[in-house]
Amino acid sequence: MPELPEVETTIKGLNLIKRQKINKLKIHTRQLRFKIPNNINKILVNSKISNIRRIAKYIIIDLNNYHSLIIHLGMSGRLKLSINKIIKVKHDHLVIFFTNKKIITYNDPRKFGFIDIVETAKLEKKRYIMNLGVDALSNYLNSKYLYRIISKSEVPIKQILLNQKIIAGIGNIYASEILFDAKISPLTLGKDLKILYLKKLITSIRKILRKAIKYGGSSIRDYTSIDGTLGNFQSNFKVYGKEGEKIGNDKVVKIVQYGRSTFYSPKKPKTKIIF
Repeated sequence: MPELPEVETTIKGLNLIKRQKINKLKIHTRQLRFKIPNNINKILVNSKISNIRRIAKYIIIDLNNYHSLIIHLGMSGRLKLSINKIIKVKHDHLVIFFTNKKIITYNDPRKFGFIDIVETAKLEKKRYIMNLGVDALSNYLNSKYLYRIISKSEVPIKQILLNQKIIAGIGNIYASEILFDAKISPLTLGKDLKILYLKKLITSIRKILRKAIKYGGSSIRDYTSIDGTLGNFQSNFKVYGKEGEKIGNDKVVKIVQYGRSTFYSPKKPKTKIIF
């Protein structure tokens, strides 16, 4: 579930370990979505954190030895911060100990996330990074870019928003909220969205994601920030998870698209195709 706002919130919490030295590493589970690299201990121990950043839904921790630790939270992963000591709980897979007594634990019940280590200079050559589209909050995401990519697409716009090769960072929760805010039906095909609606869509992408970051992300299943704090953007949902609830003279409808739940208000969208 963690999407761009949850990853951004996690990175803010990780600023506590910036410039700190890694003292020890403990691996409880090597086989996540991908196997944790065998050389991770050698590269991490005695290195210092030089920078912490985000690429799409990936947490990038740059080290002073010209390597980067990549953490993907998958559907249920989270990072936990402790001080001095920890009590191992179920689904704790990797623990990083710092010389200042802080401890970061990677926990992932479903093991759909992964942990990787790579030379920083070669980071963007990793397939899962190289194939990403424009970041959802990047200035490079504009109406001309989207029109060029989707102007002939027979795919519904909801699915386009979830395509990380086109726009990186948006997941299922925020896609419904973004389309509702932009007054665009999730059933509208990419080819039917003219420049005017693409501009509205991009405005709503930035508005919803930035607001979600401000509220610390959304906690509807597994997600909490690294100190255990729940996100609060779910209290601002307009349509997601609100099937049957009234919006003016309309009700929120739930449909399934490509195996994923979509929530929207049929009378609200102003685009050509309305359910």
